[in-house]
Amino acid sequence: MKKIIFILLVWLPTVGGAQGFLHRDHQKIVDGKGQNIVLRGLGLGGWMVQEGYMLKTGNFAGPQYKIKEKILDVIGAEATEKFYQTYKDNGITKKDIDSLAAWGFNSVRLPMHYNLYTPAIENEKNGEITWLEEGFKRTDALLKWCEANKIYLILDLHAAPGGQGKDAAISDYDGSKPSLWESAANRNKMIAFWKKIAERYKDNPWVGAYDIINEPNWNFTGTNSNGCDEASNGPLRSLLMETTQAIRAIDKNHLIFIEGNCWGNNYNGIFPLWDDNLALSFHKYWNTNDQASIQTMLDYRTQYDVPIWLGESGENSNVWFKEAISLVEQNNIGWAFWPMKKIESIAGVTSVTQPQGYQQLLEYWKDGKSKPSPAFAKKVLMELADNYKLEHVTIRPDVVDAMFRQVQNSTAKAFKKNLLPARIPATHYDLGTQGVAYYDTDFQNIDGTKFTPYNKGFIGRNDGVDIVSSNNKESNGFQVGFIEAGEWLQYTVTSKKKATYSVSITYASATTEGQVHLVFGNNKKTESVLLPATGNNDKYSTVTISNIALEKGDTPVQVVFEKGGIHFTYLQFKIMN
Repeated sequence: MKKIIFILLVWLPTVGGAQGFLHRDHQKIVDGKGQNIVLRGLGLGGWMVQEGYMLKTGNFAGPQYKIKEKILDVIGAEATEKFYQTYKDNGITKKDIDSLAAWGFNSVRLPMHYNLYTPAIENEKNGEITWLEEGFKRTDALLKWCEANKIYLILDLHAAPGGQGKDAAISDYDGSKPSLWESAANRNKMIAFWKKIAERYKDNPWVGAYDIINEPNWNFTGTNSNGCDEASNGPLRSLLMETTQAIRAIDKNHLIFIEGNCWGNNYNGIFPLWDDNLALSFHKYWNTNDQASIQTMLDYRTQYDVPIWLGESGENSNVWFKEAISLVEQNNIGWAFWPMKKIESIAGVTSVTQPQGYQQLLEYWKDGKSKPSPAFAKKVLMELADNYKLEHVTIRPDVVDAMFRQVQNSTAKAFKKNLLPARIPATHYDLGTQGVAYYDTDFQNIDGTKFTPYNKGFIGRNDGVDIVSSNNKESNGFQVGFIEAGEWLQYTVTSKKKATYSVSITYASATTEGQVHLVFGNNKKTESVLLPATGNNDKYSTVTISNIALEKGDTPVQVVFEKGGIHFTYLQFKIMN
């Protein structure tokens, strides 16, 4: 499939030049001039810390160390090292940061793996902490790109020494070794890490904040495996305080984010606060976007006179993104969504193409049968690493539009310019939210980890509209499927002059008879037309509605499905006079 890079420019208030260090002003995050700052950020997940679900290995190799073991098994140590260097070189580049700035982001959150900066304790001699240059060099380069784009870099320790949570994939936790919480040496290494970071970046105002430790999911009292039932969180509070003290001995300037237990949200026993330049981070996934969903954090903000920040969110539909961002910004809360790149994703600003042959690797890694040759595996993995370059990923303009324009503007916008006469792919319905650009029965997941499928196709776009592949030679390779009665799609078309058109609807349906009508911008409704079953979902037919009079300029056209069950492929507008 041909990859097209979209550079979607949006207008939003920017941070301008670096106006001193971001810091806490009672309940607000402000710059050096005291101006309120709403952070609009993206987490660079998967770059320094691989998580299995981003690579489609989540069911059998979630944490990074297991992923690496799988790769070592098929290509050996030397080729594995080459793969990882190429993967990291391509994963985030200046082009990525330039694009994020152009799309409207004013900050990025860097999830760091400690092992790029310092070895694991079992790999050091005499208990001394040593340092590795790779992590610092990559961070320096990223910071330079951020400075050039006038956006803030937030440093997030995503994988702490030993791992901070039993949800192993997130922190690369290995249960056969002492965790962060079971090893004083690991905790000392974490504190030393932040001292080293503070020494290196203490004078740079484009480092927006230090996010001390991501999602410390731990049952300190043995009541729950993810820390959600913890009532005191004493060890977490102690480590946060010690780390803050170590940073402040070197760096008085930078804002520090702290996170509670249980995916950042359990603050039991964390208060009172111990530093006058702290802010609270919370994470929000798969729940409703109403005031009640953030009320606990709002109460903390008021009670403790401290800023709050949505440090991580995402993995949902465009409707959910738009509603979540609208909610937090209305409450003067900044945000960082997640992640930037993963394989064959619709729910991110970009998607990495899965190489041919990668599925064969996944199947071997899962069941251990039919081991591929080293040459084959190396070719596939190096192609995967190459696919992480920005020029090779698929940009998702619908996701960017939902996160920025739709938060400010509730109108629909043409996905592409449809200058008539034209053939319009069904998947090129307008940009906009549910009830504005389309209507679909299922359009977001608010049921937690039940993961209600808001999109049954999961290709093409991240709305509720269910997109599937198409083998119709006149199509763009996709079509809208799983259509239910009452759903509709809107297309903004542009006529160069006042004219009368015929509109043809191309579709396929094995056994179900569909029924549609069209509605135009002046609320003119056509007659209903039946779409007889074609006998096969790969066999296409066309029905035509004639004598459609359009004025010069733009007109929204809704395709309304009175009966569902068909695969809708494209519209064809032809001039009749």
